[in-house]
Amino acid sequence: MAKKKLAHFAENLTFSHLFQHPHLDSLAGFPLKGKWHSDYFHNDHPLILELGCGKGEYTVNLAMLHPERNNIGIDIKGARLWKGCKMVQESGLKNVAFIRSRVEFIENFFSAGEVDEIWLTFPDPQPQSNRIQKRLTSPVFLARYKNILKPEGIIHLKTDNAGLHHYTLRTIKEYGHHLLFSSDDIYRMEEPHEATAIQTFYEEIYRKNGIPIRYAEFKLNHDG
Repeated sequence: MAKKKLAHFAENLTFSHLFQHPHLDSLAGFPLKGKWHSDYFHNDHPLILELGCGKGEYTVNLAMLHPERNNIGIDIKGARLWKGCKMVQESGLKNVAFIRSRVEFIENFFSAGEVDEIWLTFPDPQPQSNRIQKRLTSPVFLARYKNILKPEGIIHLKTDNAGLHHYTLRTIKEYGHHLLFSSDDIYRMEEPHEATAIQTFYEEIYRKNGIPIRYAEFKLNHDG
């Protein structure tokens, strides 16, 4: 297993659509910050992020489903990102990139108003009370997203964790953000929602085991 992981790390260095650096988290002046449209994607299509993207399957499928959008997946685990990078290479997709970084450094890579949407797909719920601020929908992280999202930008949360879902709804209300839609079981709705168009590997397992998939869609309060 270790030998295979090392091979994946080595191949990661060959992917032109993966951005990583020994000190990328603290890198000042990341060259594509504010220039993703002009210098990488070479179009003005909406820019969609998936944070904590794991193996990148959701990012890649979003790119396939919406070729008119640019997609970037971010995760700290290089062995996971290898899978998504390989999928992009084999499919020839031109509207996908990946960044190897921790999410808390997201402002290093994007300028104000550069991002149109953010997807949080099954993030770590961080259930311990002393790790609340590590939740990707905590006020700390939402403040970071506000610095890169367009004022009308949308955040999507998909989770199997009821605690994280309800915590997010409370945070939205407490901080004056704008809840657009929420569901305690997105797959039991009468009308199909766009959030059901793509399922991750683990999402399929959750559903087979009868675990409801919860969803929230909201905009940030840019007035406060």
